[in-house]
Amino acid sequence: MYDQAIIESIKELLIAKHQTIAVAESVTAGHMQAALASAENASKFFQGGITAYNLGQKARHLHVEPVHAESCNSVSDQVASQMAINITKMFTSDWGIGITGYAAPVPECSVDEPFAYYAIAFKDNLLRVERITTRQDDPTSVQTFFVNVVLTNFNSLARRAVDQSSFSRSDLSSMDSRFASAGPLSTSPSIE
Repeated sequence: MYDQAIIESIKELLIAKHQTIAVAESVTAGHMQAALASAENASKFFQGGITAYNLGQKARHLHVEPVHAESCNSVSDQVASQMAINITKMFTSDWGIGITGYAAPVPECSVDEPFAYYAIAFKDNLLRVERITTRQDDPTSVQTFFVNVVLTNFNSLARRAVDQSSFSRSDLSSMDSRFASAGPLSTSPSIE
């Protein structure tokens, strides 16, 4: 179900660097937390997470800006970014992942196929924000696919990041040119 080799790689990297991760999820409905918690000694690197399915809970717990979130049914790069940044604060973790999207088509919202936005933050810095899609039609398969893609991309990004000797703000900003606005909490540039 989950890519255990990637999870083991993440575990080894974060434990070796004395870093931790927390996740804020919506579309994946706890699967990201279950995947990371499946690692042996997960408590040494995984701080925990929150599944916030509706706008009210995203705004209350993850400080997602509600006016924007309401305008997009809580599915956007900005919402994922705010989730990623704020989960690091909530769980006092080094790394944060935020993911929001659709696990099935929603015709009334003009969503023809499942997609999600995810964001990866290190402390208060967004390092990656991307949109992912799939043509799978079973919601659980979609959720698992999203988890495996995001964890694979996180593993690659985190390995690149720790290869650098220090994490200055300019180093973090230059690691990945894809950023999205996280509203008033971010100092990162917006995607136009």
